[in-house]
Amino acid sequence: MEYHAAKGALVPVYALTDALVFPPPGHADQSGLLAVGGDLSPKRLVLAYSQGIFPWYNEGQPILWHSPDPRMVLWGPNLHVPRSLKKVIRRQRFEVRCDTMFEEVVLRCASVPRPDQEGTWITEDMLQGYLALHALGVAHSFEAFEDDELVGGLYGVSLGGAFFGESMFASANDASKVVFVALVQQLVAWGIELIDCQVHTDHLERFGAELWPRTRFLTALDVAMGSASRQGTWQYELG
Repeated sequence: MEYHAAKGALVPVYALTDALVFPPPGHADQSGLLAVGGDLSPKRLVLAYSQGIFPWYNEGQPILWHSPDPRMVLWGPNLHVPRSLKKVIRRQRFEVRCDTMFEEVVLRCASVPRPDQEGTWITEDMLQGYLALHALGVAHSFEAFEDDELVGGLYGVSLGGAFFGESMFASANDASKVVFVALVQQLVAWGIELIDCQVHTDHLERFGAELWPRTRFLTALDVAMGSASRQGTWQYELG
């Protein structure tokens, strides 16, 4: 193997080399940390996501790769839309678009203050990595506009029958909620039903996301990877 356990770790944390290989996700420690190092090249990012691994680290740290257990997952057909949000959607306050302002969505996600979090984990290297995936038609954004102004959005990675959500932002009430519902409904219409939300939030739980054991998630992911990927620039078709 082209990785090795970092010295001094109570639970092995693998140090990656230049080779495109990851240790088994089940070797992650209790926090979900699996490996350190490597790069954010498109090939490595695609390999990581296809195995249920994602990068998550702060500026000044080495690249940290995670595979948490349990995993927050939304099975698309199980989406729950609260009654109050349905009313907002029916009023058509927001216009939803896809892939029209990907870079701006990522930058907005990076700049939005979050409770109990100093700074952002969306570093310049992360931005460039996801821009490269977007250019390949693998990373996508869903956007909410009000009076032609971007007021909410999210982005993530799509492979096979799975979508891996990364981050979202809103500068108007309900904008991120509306765009999330639009994303899930569109993905289900395309046959993409496994939506990886990574870690638990009350916000996602209200939409029907659940904590799955890692083994269940990886089994479902293996099946999803057997489906053809929907690559290229996306168009929102349900609006």
